[in-house]
This record gives sequence, structure tokens and C-alpha cells, in this order.
Amino acid sequence: MADLKERLLPPKPASAFNLREVSNRPSASGRQTFQGVDVLGVKKRGQGIRSWIRVDTAGNSQAIEVDKFTMMRRCDLPARDLRLLDPLFVYPSTILGREKAIVVNLEQIRCIITADEVLLLNSLDSYVLHYVMELQRRLTTTGAGEVWQSDDSDMNRRRGGSRNFENAFSNSSPDYLPFEFRALEVALEAACTFLDSQAAELEIEAYPLLDELTSKISTLNLERVRRLKSRLVALTRRVQKVRDEIEQLMDDDGDMAEMYLTEKKRRAELSFYGDQSMVGYKSVDGASVSAPVSPVSSPPDSRRLEKCLSIARSRHESMRSSESATENIEELEMLLEAYFVVIDSTLNKLTSLKEYIDDTEDFINIQLDNVRNQLIQFELLLTTATFVVAIFGVVAGIFGMNFEIPLFDVPSAFQWVLIITGVCGVFIFSAFVWFFKYRRLMPL
Repeated sequence: MADLKERLLPPKPASAFNLREVSNRPSASGRQTFQGVDVLGVKKRGQGIRSWIRVDTAGNSQAIEVDKFTMMRRCDLPARDLRLLDPLFVYPSTILGREKAIVVNLEQIRCIITADEVLLLNSLDSYVLHYVMELQRRLTTTGAGEVWQSDDSDMNRRRGGSRNFENAFSNSSPDYLPFEFRALEVALEAACTFLDSQAAELEIEAYPLLDELTSKISTLNLERVRRLKSRLVALTRRVQKVRDEIEQLMDDDGDMAEMYLTEKKRRAELSFYGDQSMVGYKSVDGASVSAPVSPVSSPPDSRRLEKCLSIARSRHESMRSSESATENIEELEMLLEAYFVVIDSTLNKLTSLKEYIDDTEDFINIQLDNVRNQLIQFELLLTTATFVVAIFGVVAGIFGMNFEIPLFDVPSAFQWVLIITGVCGVFIFSAFVWFFKYRRLMPL
């Protein structure tokens, strides 16, 4: 891992002493630097030069520095597609198929895949380095380089005129996916593995915390569950976006056919070398390519033969392209379907966790409602008891008035007053309790 970082990352900046020496001598273009800073270097860096990691079909990787406009011309991409790969902006997961490249933005993996190379933004993220290492391992261990070398040798033999149009497809083995599909597969695998690992970590943290919350409802546990739920919602949104992107690609055959870059490149080379062979046929026939040819002077047999050859070639290429496109769409569809199942399993895992959190919240709400009902019942009993005790206060207030009656002269009158008042209070309290149970305001 350390060797790979040293090879891929840009060199370290020079020390202060070296910068002082650079500031004292003119630059390579003959211009003096201003206060230790090269004006031309600042201008170039201002044009958006960034470090990229390039991985070719043989598994070789190197760090290159390319500006934005050069990358647009190199991969034939608009500026908005490169903006999706900008690490300064947060864009949702996207997989775009273009004419000569596939733009992939899946979590930490932001790359451009062409028929000959993969270009990743150079980053210190370990997932980017793991992606490069995994892609190199698959390209070097599965023998894919031999397949592409055989294709290149076949194309070289075609330049010599020793092959026909059918031999261009003879060495494509069904056991090996094209280079762009391999790179896309590693990117999908890295993204799905990263999201699944985050979902597994969230599960390990969530279930004990939820069980603790059901046994002890406290402010600290509620705050931890709130943070856990916010992380779950954010992760679910990311997983859902990746799943929707894969599903959208699977539903559109045109987008899947657009992503088969090797086939389009091979078809363009076949058409180019076919035109070159026709030009060579004309030159052998004695006609000049650059000079205009009169339709009267040209032999009709050669023109008829040329027309027949062009029609046959176009029909042959259309049949081959349609058959190969159908097969390759099926290959890409099976590849996307495999990772769709993986990401859908991750989404189901997060959905189950969300349902468990919702069930825990419902259980806590039921517990709180039960406690609230018990408090209401206790308050009701306390209010009734307060009403009964208030009867004693009324009796004491009546007998405490300043008037004379014969009952005050009886020695046992105070005891009978207490007994009669207590019996009346108990009777009133029992009547209230019976009424509460009759109206189902209290448990039986």
C-alpha cells in the first residue's frame, strides 16, 4: 500500500531553501519569477490542472496531471460531466454512458472509463487505492491482457490486408468481459461493499442501543437514537440512489448499448480500414483518388462492383452490430442485475433496521401512554380523596361558628360528629370509585 501511494501521489513540495534558490534564478521560459513564485506556473495551476491515476488495459498505473479542457478533448466529454467528478461538490451517485467514455460517480469512486484506460481523481482515500489495486489484480490475473493483445495483432494484420471483416470478431472470447465492463464491475463492487459495510456497522451499533432504550428511557439514550436515525436516513438515501441508478440503466437498452465502448471503437476501426481498402482498390484499378473522375470515362463494371461491395459490407456490419449489441446488452444486464441484488439486499437491511426503530418508538410511546394513564388515575384518586377530606373542613367550619346549641353540652358529641363525618366520607369516596370503574376510567 505504501509503495502504491508513493507511485501514485504527486511529489512532495520543495523546501524553503529550494524555493529561495528558484526565486533567484529565471524560469525555463526566460521570465523572472516574482517573489519566489513562477507566474506561468500559477497561471497553469489556475487552469484546473489536477492529478489523475491512469490504469490501462494491461493493468499498468501511473499518475498524470491533466487540465480540464485536455480531459474534455481526450475523453470527448462535456464540462457538466467532469463537474460530476469534482470532489468540491457533492453530487448523487451517477453512471453516464457517453460516446467514448463512461462517467462513474459512485460514493468515493469517481472515474472516467474509456475503451483503453481508466482515469481516477488522485485521492488519499483508501477506497480509491483499493479500487486501483483490485482493478490491476483482475486485469493481470485473468489473462485479459492476452485477449486484447490478440485483438491488437488482428487489427495489425488487417492493416496489411490479410484479414476479412469476419475475422475481426473471431478472437473475442465470451469468457472475458470488455475492459470498460471490468472497470465498471470493480467500481460497482467497491460502492456496494462500502455501503454494505456501513449498513453492517450501523446494525451493530443500533440493535444494542435500541434494546437499552426499551429497558431504560432516558434523555441520553433518546439523543443517541435520534443521531442513529439521522445517520440511517442519510445512508438509506445514498443506497436508494445507487439502486435507482442501476435500475434505470437496466430498464433502458439504449443506455446499456451506449456503454459498450470497445464494440463502438472496433466498429469505427473496421469502417476506417474498410474505407482504406476501398481506396487501395481504386488505386490498384488505375483511378486517382485526389483527381476527379468523369462518370463517362470510368468503367461501369468497377462502379457496379464497388456498389455491391459497399452494400454487402453495410449489411454485414449492421447484422454483426445488432447481434453483438444484443449479446453485450445481455452481458451488461446480467452484470448490473448481480449488483442490483446486492444493493437491494443492503437496502432491505436498512429498511428492516428502520422498521425496528419504528417498532421501538411505538413501544416507547405505548409505555409513555401507560405511565401517563397511571398518573391520570392517581391524580383522579387524589382529587377524590381531597374532596372527602374537605368535608371534614366543612363540618369543622360549621361547628366552629360563634353560637350556642345544646349539642355542645354533651360530652360525647365530638366523637359522634367525627364518626358520622368519617362514615359519610368513606361512603362518598366509595361511590366515586365505583363510578370511575363503571365508566372505565380506572382498571378493574
